[in-house]
Amino acid sequence: MKKIGFIGAYDKTDLMVYVAKILTTLKKKILVIDATINQKARYIVPAINPTTTYITDFEDIDIAVGFSNIEDIKNYLGVSDGQEMEYDIALIDTDNLEGFKRFGLETAQKNYFVTSFDNYSLKKGLEILIGLQEVVNLTKVLFSKEMLKEEDDYLNFLSLGHKVVWNEDRIYFPIENGDLSVIYENQRIAKIRFKKLSVQYKDGLSYIAQEILEDASGSNVRRAVKLIEKGI
Repeated sequence: MKKIGFIGAYDKTDLMVYVAKILTTLKKKILVIDATINQKARYIVPAINPTTTYITDFEDIDIAVGFSNIEDIKNYLGVSDGQEMEYDIALIDTDNLEGFKRFGLETAQKNYFVTSFDNYSLKKGLEILIGLQEVVNLTKVLFSKEMLKEEDDYLNFLSLGHKVVWNEDRIYFPIENGDLSVIYENQRIAKIRFKKLSVQYKDGLSYIAQEILEDASGSNVRRAVKLIEKGI
């Protein structure tokens, strides 16, 4: 099972579920793990009987909430020691150093640092990285209104002295382009709908999905997005 980390204080739940939707449309079995302090997935992903720890199915995506580590999830699923869970990819959301360590994200195949450019998201997100013992490669996922070079430079400045190597790629999402309204509507109807999302937002989702899959062609990912837009 491939592990992909999504790190930062910025809200990542919808982003990760939307990426997962593309991956499941491409016939991958996906587990999204909410390892954040506030466990937002508990409130926006529908579940029939939520308990302290649970896994729920949402549009062919399994969502795990309240677990401390991978072993706890395996025990919940009845997976024996030494066996792998039957998932192709786990997307792991954490906003704290403990979650980063407990889920072994230092050995993840890829880690994304997700932030906007308000000081809380930047500085609180970088707090997660202060206690790292080994250098970690991170790809920036940046939510911004204007996508200014000065904003990226400021993030680089704040991260000086941290055990981080930033990958060259930067993935930008528009912070104000009608996308939030679409996301909130999706939450209210408990559905994943891409049709009204901006082109820029869908391009960002597609880029992340293709990076995670590595062997998938861009045309296959775009085709999956089109199928989701059509509700197929």
